[in-house]
Amino acid sequence: MIVGILKEPYGENRVSLLPEQVKSLLKKNVQIVIESDAGKNASAFNEAYMDAGATIVNRQEVLKSDIVLAIHPLSNDDCNNLSSHSILLGVYQPLFHKDLMQNWATKNICCFSIDMIPRTTRAQSMDVLSSQANIAGYRAVLLAATLLPRYFPMFMTAAGSIVPAKVLILGAGVAGLQAIATAKRLGAVVEVFDTRPAVKEEVQSLGAKFIEVEGAADTSKAGGYAVEQTEEYKQKQQQKIAESVAKSDVIITTAQIPGKKAPILITEAMIQSMKTGSVIIDLAAATGGNTPFTKNNENITTNNGVLIVGNSNLQSGMPFDASKMYGKNILNFLQLIVTNEGVLNLNFDDELVKGTCITNQGAIVHERVKE
Repeated sequence: MIVGILKEPYGENRVSLLPEQVKSLLKKNVQIVIESDAGKNASAFNEAYMDAGATIVNRQEVLKSDIVLAIHPLSNDDCNNLSSHSILLGVYQPLFHKDLMQNWATKNICCFSIDMIPRTTRAQSMDVLSSQANIAGYRAVLLAATLLPRYFPMFMTAAGSIVPAKVLILGAGVAGLQAIATAKRLGAVVEVFDTRPAVKEEVQSLGAKFIEVEGAADTSKAGGYAVEQTEEYKQKQQQKIAESVAKSDVIITTAQIPGKKAPILITEAMIQSMKTGSVIIDLAAATGGNTPFTKNNENITTNNGVLIVGNSNLQSGMPFDASKMYGKNILNFLQLIVTNEGVLNLNFDDELVKGTCITNQGAIVHERVKE
């Protein structure tokens, strides 16, 4: 069996597997081919891959592999060059990119999207959303600290006192919790909003204040994801958030709903109430953003001087560790579909294999994506 690693498109610095992880697959009698310079931006050079036992080839040869690893969706040209038996594995947001999945099904591509893996205890070691969100939350705070024209911590000096920055974090998932911890380490005062009351204790344990809004929809059966809320709840939510927004120096938004456009949590009126120089880091930018002005991969400054940074791929800015964690997730998943003898074994009775497969044999096979 041959596993191929593609170089990611411009702007993505991660790579699917690092050289140290290639060795694990070679022990399973799997041949590894990698596109030249695929790991360069993650400080993993061709020589390191060759020393690990991989073969450096061109892109066309990688696309002929039995399993093709590509974090981002392939172009139409790349899809047309895949072998008829190739399996594609990466992070493709199939609930949000239904047309793309239908196109891949039409092309008879067998696709596994690792971001769709069921959120169970057994799947934790393969949960790319969590491993990458952890880095994104950390980097969101560091980025905000460099862009904010104020200190994060409190300072008392002979030249006067500096009050600590006020940070508001919307969403206490993995990214939000890491953002809380990082902002607190930098000395900020942190407030947090989340529709799930169950996260209150965890937020408070990190030293942040939890903003409570009564009447949230039950999320216990949503597999750890956010769910759509009622209009009454949304009104209460906006009132509470507006109070915190007006006094915040930094806001980090992380709210996304699988398969839907990201909810607008910070309205234009709220942004107008913010201080000049305030910073919003919107991690939901790829699915529309949590503000009406967010544009993915762009920085927008409003007429009252608020900087809105739209970036859903902050983890790419820490490519070595992000690739290391992502690669470990991929390796753990490959254990499910590749035997110790290096033979492909797609066991669709396994909930993790079935729950991750999106297209197969010319059709969309994932139930949620079909719906």
